[in-house]
Amino acid sequence: MKRLVFILACLLSSPASAQERFSHQSIQLQTDRIFNNLVKIRREFHENPELAGHEICTQKVIAQYLLDLGLEVDTNIYGHGVVGILKGGKKGKKIAWRSEMDALPTDHADKAPFKSKNKGIQHGCGHDIHMAIGLGIAKVLAKNKAYLSGTVYFIFQPEEETFIGAKGMINDGLFSKIKPDEIYGLHVSALPVGQVMVKPNEMFAYQRRVRIKLKNELSKEEANVLTKKIHSFLFRSTANSKPWEIHHMADPKIGLTNPNTIFKDYLFMDENFINRSKNNVLFLETYLYETNSTYLKDIIPKIKQAIEDSGYKDQLLSVSFTQENPTVINDEKLTNAASKTLQNIYGKDVIVTDHGQVPFFNDDFAYFQQKIPGVYFLLGGSDIEKGIIAMNHSPDFQVDEECIRTGVKCFSSLILDRLNKN
Repeated sequence: MKRLVFILACLLSSPASAQERFSHQSIQLQTDRIFNNLVKIRREFHENPELAGHEICTQKVIAQYLLDLGLEVDTNIYGHGVVGILKGGKKGKKIAWRSEMDALPTDHADKAPFKSKNKGIQHGCGHDIHMAIGLGIAKVLAKNKAYLSGTVYFIFQPEEETFIGAKGMINDGLFSKIKPDEIYGLHVSALPVGQVMVKPNEMFAYQRRVRIKLKNELSKEEANVLTKKIHSFLFRSTANSKPWEIHHMADPKIGLTNPNTIFKDYLFMDENFINRSKNNVLFLETYLYETNSTYLKDIIPKIKQAIEDSGYKDQLLSVSFTQENPTVINDEKLTNAASKTLQNIYGKDVIVTDHGQVPFFNDDFAYFQQKIPGVYFLLGGSDIEKGIIAMNHSPDFQVDEECIRTGVKCFSSLILDRLNKN
């Protein structure tokens, strides 16, 4: 009788024991097992990059990979996007993970031995890394789907570099087909490999493109003097700082991890205005970067004031924004919960707090966040000792592929933890 009771107890306890085996420790082990294969996949993406709107082969590779994992796959949501649906063994929360697919039009030097085979096109922003991480997370979680409580959506988004893919997917009915409660994504950056950076609210500065129209009565020299005055009139930053020097973003003394970072509380414009004339109208155009959303409404009046103070009131025709993309804004509650989760699982060193806002860059992940609470992370991809600097969109952009391991284990664990918190 005692033996029968023991056997029954073992049988009854086995599902729980199996679920316990799918732990954060097992995620690390499984990530290590598939790491080399993910590196191979990343390099294949790197060798075969496709521009925004042309991600044809990329789509096929991703869709087949997800099908082989047993996921439901939808390739009929805007452009060459792919959505993989992983249903867990139990009902629960619905979580989405976003990865971008497109490459850049560039002829920058590429030191990698697995160079692009497509002339003038490169994965110079790291989307090949993002896709490999997304596929890695899908593989780890799919292998253990019986123990997942809920559903995970893997959104592979086209056309991020042109800032239209996310909005296109939404307008094409993405969220009528899937209904996530939360959404997460990342971008590889120049931070040290092994680090994940995040903060609540704005991750990037607000970017605006300004167009000034004047009667074409100014010489080129007068126009250059005027634009410099406008730049000086609007400029704001902390003392003696140069927030446009983006290569300092990982500097521990003045970079994003320092509470006294130069990358906070600033407004600056690109000094090199585009200067062109048409039909007796002078067009002056440039980009500006502002960290405080409440100040955006004051920019156009200030530009007008600077022009009038320079003696060109009668020549001024108009000042307007010709581009006003939204910026990535992280949900505060989810960000704090995610940071705490990753610190508890992988230690305090893996998560670093972002104290600033990055200029120049942005991500149309912002459109997803307008519909669903979400968090966007910066993933370190640099190793200074190896000479690897993951500064996106720059010559000699390289990524330490160890960041794939960091991304897969950390965010597989995060998704598992969030699914368990119903």
